[in-house]
Amino acid sequence: MADLDELRRLRRARDRMDREFAQPLDVASIARGALMSSAHFSRRFRDVYGETPYRYLMTRRIERAAAMLRTGDVTVTDACMAVAAASLGSFSSSFTQIMGETPSAYRAREHTELEGVPGCQAMVLSRPRMPVAASSRIGEAGAVAAS
Repeated sequence: MADLDELRRLRRARDRMDREFAQPLDVASIARGALMSSAHFSRRFRDVYGETPYRYLMTRRIERAAAMLRTGDVTVTDACMAVAAASLGSFSSSFTQIMGETPSAYRAREHTELEGVPGCQAMVLSRPRMPVAASSRIGEAGAVAAS
């Protein structure tokens, strides 16, 4: 079980990934910001949030790229560069794995189901559904409730 200070540092690290997804972040620098070694940070992040920090960051990047591609105003390469993906190949591979279709196919198809929906709600509705470990958020909630 994580202590409250550790949970705060993990939450700040997660918030940093949400805020700075377009920056060239890596797990080592995020772990340093959380005052943990990379291995301990990755292990504790996965225990609390149910996915690795790298996977969390890539999912946030893909979500933002998908939002850009839905408008049809940007190319796949522009969306890739806007979210600081390492390369177009790894971006396309991750996009396909998370969204279930290639970025080009996603951009080409219509997204009428989200017409008229505010951007913040469209982001939630189009968020990829990932299987979450049973102990992820429950572990965080249990640690907070125990304090």
